[in-house]
Amino acid sequence: MKEFFLNVTRYPRYMVTFTLGVMNSVAEPLARRRSNPVTAVSLIGALISGFITLSLVLRAMVNAAPVA
Repeated sequence: MKEFFLNVTRYPRYMVTFTLGVMNSVAEPLARRRSNPVTAVSLIGALISGFITLSLVLRAMVNAAPVA
């Protein structure tokens, strides 16, 4: 039983490591491009539109009432 719990506690560490690695590989190229003002504004716009899209999708998934 001890081995089982040892294996189960190992999986969240893998998930955290994988998530941090993906975020690092996405954020590193974007950080190099922020010195150009036009690119920085477009990255901020893309980030804001991504958050708006995510919130609208989650709101539509949670609400049981029809949108239309």
